[in-house]
Amino acid sequence: MFRQLPVIQKIIQDETWYESERRGCMVTADDPAVRERVCAVILRIGADLRATLEAKLAANPPPVQLPLTKVGRGHAA
Repeated sequence: MFRQLPVIQKIIQDETWYESERRGCMVTADDPAVRERVCAVILRIGADLRATLEAKLAANPPPVQLPLTKVGRGHAA
């Protein structure tokens, strides 16, 4: 999920810019027209985005992190 966030942020930036160009004035990312277009884009490309990111992750898995254990009184190190 976290790997999708940069792509989603780029979509938001692009759609905000496009809407500003359409209107001829600045709009914010929370503008209803921008939100609607962002949702439409994500719904359209969501499955492809997940498949691409899953393939990248499978090809280059992150290192496994073992949980840290506490060593205290009465415990062997």
